Amino acid sequence: MMSTGTSARPAAAEGHFDHRMAVFGSDEAFVAAALPFLAEGLAAPDEPPPVAIAAPGLLAALRDALGTDARNIGFIDHTDWYTGTAANAVAQGAGYLAANAGPGGRAHLLMEPDWAGRAGRSARESTEWIRYESLANLLFAPFATTVLCAYDNRTAGPAVVDAARRAHPGTGVYEQPPVLVRELDAVPLPPPPRAAVGLSGPEEVRAWAAGRGLPSAEAEVFTHAVVAAAAAHGPVVEILAWGDAPACVCELWLCRAVADPLAGFVPPGSAEPGPEQGLWFTRQVCAYVDVRDGAPGDRARIRVQYA
Repeated sequence: MMSTGTSARPAAAEGHFDHRMAVFGSDEAFVAAALPFLAEGLAAPDEPPPVAIAAPGLLAALRDALGTDARNIGFIDHTDWYTGTAANAVAQGAGYLAANAGPGGRAHLLMEPDWAGRAGRSARESTEWIRYESLANLLFAPFATTVLCAYDNRTAGPAVVDAARRAHPGTGVYEQPPVLVRELDAVPLPPPPRAAVGLSGPEEVRAWAAGRGLPSAEAEVFTHAVVAAAAAHGPVVEILAWGDAPACVCELWLCRAVADPLAGFVPPGSAEPGPEQGLWFTRQVCAYVDVRDGAPGDRARIRVQYA
């Protein structure tokens, strides 16, 4: 089961989300980009101290450069912040702003995803993080939050950096989120394996998941995740299932498209995700949720993979 963080929303905002990007190839270049950004945050009215979220080595270099001024900055190891999926990162960010930001969501956050870890472990995972970067422009648009996304090309790599530029305004190659997300979703999913079995409802999903090796509590969570997706975007024509624990997969075939690119990414009002929150809950507790709408007239699909 993935880390869920918190899903509370920050207070209503006045201003706009300022989403920046810095690319660097050395600790010194990281510090050179970070120092003026943090100084800007320290000088901003009605804001809490700025926070740097990055790899431990980069944070150490930043502390050294700041000297005694480091006491005015928050430092968070990025493995403590990015503890699960890209959808979990949305919840983490929203929860942090709700608890700590100034009026209207005012805060300066320097953020480096863990490209040497989860975010960069596969092309599929990296795609999810680029999706998160792109959708952040919509999700946090009402809030006066300033974010500098730090990309270390020693770990992220040129393909990820090039894709990330398209998710950040002001880079010269920025794409509007619906355009970029639609492009990411145009990549076909592999077909279900021949061994996939058809299931008819929650009880069969629960029994199948337990039979494939998920402990009973996790089989229950996975069942709720599948049911939540179906309830939000059904009716469901067919459920196919395959895989072994922990990578159990259910694919829902739907009568209608999932037209909203933000489906399952908008934080609800309650602090803890529950099955009644539809695809938000599904994205919070499962490692992968793929949505494919297909051509007009085709059945849509939601593919849910537990881990």
